[in-house]
Amino acid sequence: MLATRAGEGDEQAFTILMQRHSSFLLALALHILGSPQDAEEAVQEAFISAWRRLPEFRHACAFSTWMYRITVNRCLNSLRRRSAPLSLNTVAEPVAGADTSPARMAEEDALADALAEALGSLEPRQRVCWILRELHGLSYGEIAHVTGTSEQTVRGRLYRARRSLKEMMASWR
Repeated sequence: MLATRAGEGDEQAFTILMQRHSSFLLALALHILGSPQDAEEAVQEAFISAWRRLPEFRHACAFSTWMYRITVNRCLNSLRRRSAPLSLNTVAEPVAGADTSPARMAEEDALADALAEALGSLEPRQRVCWILRELHGLSYGEIAHVTGTSEQTVRGRLYRARRSLKEMMASWR
C-alpha cells in the first residue's frame, strides 16, 4: 500500500499519492475558497501536513478521506483568516449543450454566477458539507469523518444548506 510505504519515508510513494489525489483536492479547495491561488496554497499546505503526519495515519479510513479532512481543515482555517469576501466564480462553467445560442449561454452564465453567490453566502461548514456531497459525491459517513462531526450533524448542515440555496435560487426556478 502506497500510504504505508510513504509513512515509512518512501518519498516516491508519497509523490504517487500526491499525483493521484491533487486534482480532486484542488477542485475541492477551489470550490470552498473561490481563489485558484488560495486553493493551491491550501492543497500544498495539506500535502506538507500529510507528509509530516503520515506515520500517524492508521488506515482507519481511506487515504483520500484523510486528505479530504486535512484539506477541508486548511480551507476553513484560510476562510477564518480571510477578511475579503469569497470570490463568486467558484462554480464550474456549464458545458455547452445543443442550444449554444448567445442568449442561452448568457442565461447559463448568470445562473452559474447566482449559484456561486448563493454558495458563497452559506456558512462555511454548510458550504463544505454541500460541496463534499453534491460536487464530490461523498457519503454522509465520509463527510462526517472529513469534517470531524457526526452523520446527524452532516445531515443537519446539508438540510440547512439546501434550504438556503433553494430560497436564494427561487427566482431561477
